[in-house]
Amino acid sequence: MGWLKRLLGFQAPRRETGNVALAQLPFGLASGATLTLDPTLGPRLSGHAHLLLPPGPQPVWAVGEVPLDASMRLARVYLDDEDYWLQVVMNGPRASQAGDIVLFGYHSVQPIADDEAFKRLAGASSTLGLAHVVHDGEIFARQWGTDPGQARLVPLTERVSNPETRYLVRHLAMLYARDTGLPERREFLLFSVEEDAAGSVCLSTSLGITLYPTDFHVT
Repeated sequence: MGWLKRLLGFQAPRRETGNVALAQLPFGLASGATLTLDPTLGPRLSGHAHLLLPPGPQPVWAVGEVPLDASMRLARVYLDDEDYWLQVVMNGPRASQAGDIVLFGYHSVQPIADDEAFKRLAGASSTLGLAHVVHDGEIFARQWGTDPGQARLVPLTERVSNPETRYLVRHLAMLYARDTGLPERREFLLFSVEEDAAGSVCLSTSLGITLYPTDFHVT
């Protein structure tokens, strides 16, 4: 198992977090399934998005669930290539109630050792939460929060299951997006301060791109 999986909690926690019952996943996604992207997707995104797509078929390592309210949740599928994960907005408990789909790839992970590091990377001394941020020369607009200044990061709790264990990951997150110039496709920038079951904290930055169900298949 790679260092990124260990850093983000993809290992047995030091103490059991209890039973984690995940709701249904769409498109046949599950731990042990294989996700394959349409080979024409990369050329179609070239010049419009910065996210590099994973090569070839990708086994699913872990699945996660982030409850948003009584009916809406985020279903997350972490690929065995630890750089990538798929997120689906679910509008109910059934697999047929899938909404927006985004493929994310980790851009960077920065350890946060203390409060000063938090302020510098994700707090009042950072750009996180501002209405716009610049990343790789592109301007991304904030998607969460209406404050004219620096909006607070959004707390999220994720329940994760993999073939070895089940555990919780706590997030403080902020989502940004921009138009790519392609119909109905946006590029996303997700910042997340994450604490795993062992108490390790880091700031992860992920780039994402809108997917359609026709962009991939699952076996």
